[in-house]
Amino acid sequence: MTTTGLLIPPSSIDRGMALLPGLLLSAAIALVAMVLGKLPVFAANGMSALTLAILLGIVLGNSVYPRVALTSAAGVQCAKQNLLRIGIILYGLRLTMQQIGEVGVAGIVIDALMLCSTFGMALFLGVKVFRLERDTAILIGAGSAICGAAAVLATEPVLRARSEQVTVAISTVVVFGTLSIFLYPLLYRLNLYWQVLDIAPATFGIYIGSTVHEVAQVVAAARSIGDEAANTAVIAKMVRVMMLAPFLIALSAYVSRSTRPRANCAAGSSAPGRLAVPWFAFIFVAVVGFNSLALLPAGLVAVLIDIDTFLLAMAMAALGLGTRLSAIRQAGVRPLLLAAMLFVWLVAGGALVNRVVMQF
Repeated sequence: MTTTGLLIPPSSIDRGMALLPGLLLSAAIALVAMVLGKLPVFAANGMSALTLAILLGIVLGNSVYPRVALTSAAGVQCAKQNLLRIGIILYGLRLTMQQIGEVGVAGIVIDALMLCSTFGMALFLGVKVFRLERDTAILIGAGSAICGAAAVLATEPVLRARSEQVTVAISTVVVFGTLSIFLYPLLYRLNLYWQVLDIAPATFGIYIGSTVHEVAQVVAAARSIGDEAANTAVIAKMVRVMMLAPFLIALSAYVSRSTRPRANCAAGSSAPGRLAVPWFAFIFVAVVGFNSLALLPAGLVAVLIDIDTFLLAMAMAALGLGTRLSAIRQAGVRPLLLAAMLFVWLVAGGALVNRVVMQF
């Protein structure tokens, strides 16, 4: 049967065929990352499928991928952009509005204060002190302040950032988030003597959830303390993740008001950016609200979450494939120093914020 008989425009078939090699390559990397992410050696150390996907992508992107880039570039770009937005939307199936009530007003206030202070510090120090590009500082700030790699990926479409900027930001999440896994159980034992925070595991769980980068890293760190700490840590973290949508909307408004250089303008000239409305953020909130109604069977939700992880892993793999290590080296140590200062604030400043808010 001809394509005309199938009512499928030839151009659509051609485009689909052009996307197929890159999508298949991204999917293969994502599948391997998901399998590896379930191994105890990686799961116990907070190395999620997303982290492993970008690492595998970087390895291949700097070795064999350049040989097939000509035929795979379109599909890889599709995975990095379109599948990413779908993945962020489906991420809402992991959250419910009821989780907000479980951490109470104090937990919400702590999360909001840590998000705003960490991101504000990243923007100021990154641009004014370390002289980083604004987009790099924003991406590092988003990853540290909200939910690690997922926040960096969700922020990228608003900024239209370069692949190497995104990879640098995610790298900082991997470094300091992994360090958190080993640091926080030690801090818990020290807190039993110093009592900077209430010694209750649930209270320390909120501290972990409000300050550690990735969800997987939160789980790994809190489980080393106990089930009670793990439960409150995950809930506090999920509330923090839910703040991603309003953050993206506010960021889009900020970016639109700032001046951004146009590629076709003369050197030194600039023009105000257009408002890039992150529609996927609104849909993300709608999905969270729908999931709160518990209308879908639990089995179906579990399947959709697995699909979501796969789509996000594909996006991470595509990002890694398009990243050149030479570009990361050119970024130097300044991004790492910024992330280190944010990490110190999350640990020390986070303890202070938790202590003060919990007293009210």
